Amino acid sequence: MTDARVNVLIIGAGPYGLAVAARAARLGIDHVIVGEPMSFWRDHMPAGMFLRSACDWHLDPDDVDTIDAYLEEQGLSASDVGPLSLRFYLGYADWFQERKAISTLRDRVVRLDHSSDGGFSATLASGNAIAARRVVIALGFGAFDYVPDDLAAMLPAGTYGHTCDVVDFAPLHGKRVLILGGRQSAYEWAALLREAGAASVDVVHRHPAPAFAEADWSWVGPLVDRMHDDPGWYRKSSEADRQSIIDRLFAEGRLKIEPWLQPRIEREGIQIWANARLEACEDRGDHLLVTLDNGERLPVDHIILATGYKVKIDRLPLLAAGNILPRLSTSNGFPVLDEHFQTSVPGLFITSMPATQDFGPFFAFTIAARASARVIGDALSFG
Repeated sequence: MTDARVNVLIIGAGPYGLAVAARAARLGIDHVIVGEPMSFWRDHMPAGMFLRSACDWHLDPDDVDTIDAYLEEQGLSASDVGPLSLRFYLGYADWFQERKAISTLRDRVVRLDHSSDGGFSATLASGNAIAARRVVIALGFGAFDYVPDDLAAMLPAGTYGHTCDVVDFAPLHGKRVLILGGRQSAYEWAALLREAGAASVDVVHRHPAPAFAEADWSWVGPLVDRMHDDPGWYRKSSEADRQSIIDRLFAEGRLKIEPWLQPRIEREGIQIWANARLEACEDRGDHLLVTLDNGERLPVDHIILATGYKVKIDRLPLLAAGNILPRLSTSNGFPVLDEHFQTSVPGLFITSMPATQDFGPFFAFTIAARASARVIGDALSFG
């Protein structure tokens, strides 16, 4: 039974979905956005974390309701809020939603089907349904937490969790924690855990220790903004040029750790094991005994996997439940997108992290939200 009909259904009320909704409203496109606003950031990030960015980005495709405008209204300057806290970011997102008069349907799409008339039918967790002519999926990272097969096979069930699920540190007070991974999230979780009262934190990663150095993101904004006038520039670039961009973003984002973390990491109770791998894990009943390939043996109570995210579009429950996956062209687990983020299923658009293969690694970051909103908005207004 269909309870509502709409021109455009936006699935996801995170930064990418909110930006698309703002653009759709600006262009007079009839739409509904479904989701709890910023739910991934609220429910799967720890209180006390900071973003790896300054105030030189924002969510508004029309460049009006920016972070700078939010600061001005608050009577603050950029120097008052750097580095940006999670609390500040959520405050800005709430303000942006209010300024743009974005009203979200606080429900969840559990199934999406392509209808015989060429449109779409979305089944909601509430049992209601929405018929839409076109759909934009803007769900971000949530379904793509990555657990390497070798670790899943080695670690006893119930003894580990991914960073996106271990965000309440109170149960780990007084516990010995092992973090597997060596990028920003691994180090920040280590600092937050120790500050929350974990007895000890060991961080183990296979590569050399990253440098505590400020990342340079100044070159990213111009490349992302270029997509409005030339959405296909990244895919039209040579393989060497694309790899150069990926390598540069990797060097800034993964070979560096923000310097404000250094004094919080270099303290008693936190041990970094660089160039090391987990070799074995024994369940001793009341604790785990892990062995590293350097011979070190560590007694721990819980393991956290800071192993990042990896797109496999068939992991999206709403697609797996419906009839779309057999019709969806994919490559390396990513949906194949045209220059307007449209998939091989006409009228179905996908943005955020699943767009990184066709539009560049920037789409693993919030900075690309307004660019995709502009491009998708143009396609929707002329489609």
